[in-house]
Amino acid sequence: MVLNYIWISLILLSVIIGLVQAFCYGQTDIFSELLNSTFANAKTGFELALGLTGVLTFWTGVMKIGERGGVINTLSRGVAPFFSRIFPEIPKNHPVFGSMLMNVSANVLGLDNAATPMGLKAMSELQELNVDKKRASNSMIMFIVLGASGLTIVPTSIMAYRAQLGAANPADVFLPILIATYVSTLVGLLSCCFVQRIRIWDKVVMGTIIGLTALMAGMVVLAAHLPQEQLTTVSAAFAAIFLLGVITWFIAQAATKKINVYEAFIDGAKDGFKTAVSLIPFMVAILVAVGMFRTSGAMDMLEHGLAWCFAKCGINPDMAGAVPTALMKPLSGGGARGLMIEAMTAHGADSLVGRLCCTLQGTTDTTFYVLAVYFGSVDIKDTRHAVACCLLSDFAGMVTAFIVANIFFG
Repeated sequence: MVLNYIWISLILLSVIIGLVQAFCYGQTDIFSELLNSTFANAKTGFELALGLTGVLTFWTGVMKIGERGGVINTLSRGVAPFFSRIFPEIPKNHPVFGSMLMNVSANVLGLDNAATPMGLKAMSELQELNVDKKRASNSMIMFIVLGASGLTIVPTSIMAYRAQLGAANPADVFLPILIATYVSTLVGLLSCCFVQRIRIWDKVVMGTIIGLTALMAGMVVLAAHLPQEQLTTVSAAFAAIFLLGVITWFIAQAATKKINVYEAFIDGAKDGFKTAVSLIPFMVAILVAVGMFRTSGAMDMLEHGLAWCFAKCGINPDMAGAVPTALMKPLSGGGARGLMIEAMTAHGADSLVGRLCCTLQGTTDTTFYVLAVYFGSVDIKDTRHAVACCLLSDFAGMVTAFIVANIFFG
């Protein structure tokens, strides 16, 4: 529904601004330019979605190997002690822990197809434990905030789009995304703990938070002391080593369990191919609308206004072009994706704006979509502090994305 209003607004605003330019400034060729932009951007959307099939097919195949090899179960066992502390309302060894842990693990690995069904199953089981069936429980809210914060360590689709749009090193945004998405998740977790009065000082909770935060802080300190060229090289090398390590781990674990690795890869690859092809209509629709918005001059006016505000505040004005993506992300994943692609097309995949938009896209999930789907699945009407905690998480992640992108690429 949100994307529907956004799409209609972009097109109508583009036409209205075109009319103003034609009748007030005599720019009668604006209508031809708007029409031509629809053809050009429809072609771009199709080509991007089609080009995405190869990378998405490969990575969904790899993820299927990990799923069948028990990687998700391994990760679930690893975080079980931590989860038992932040979900104190849930009885020990309750089956819902399995569903929640598998959902979070799948999200971390970028397994969207596996994450959503397990998330909905977890919400159903949490609803069974819920005393007030119309009011969200603390456990439901904590679970949704962790999901909406979007912690993902394998941003496959973003790297694929960067490759399609000519990035010299599509994986160079890996480390900035990892740092920003961690901050988003941490702020969401702490805000929920504060509201729900969960014991943050518990040794397991605090130990986990301190350990991960120290790791991320170390990355930021290292980044701040490296020259720009060396920093990009280090980030790219880290991404390559990590992702190759993930592939090796998945295959090795599946092989030790005597899983047919090739068959698992093919099954996952088929799902990835179907997903990529299904994206074509959505890509065409959003890129046509955003393209018309830029052709009309509205996007340039917005960016120039934001750049002026940034300059007055002492912020790099070049980053203003990424603000529309940041504002769109909590409302519409498809809309934010379209703005990210449009920014890379207009400014370049390796520009500061292009890289920052990619970092923003990978930082959080689509908050209002997650809230609507998960709460809607169990008919929850009173969401209590869920929206506030999710938006605070989004804000923290976006601010961090701007900071780390400026450090890495500014």
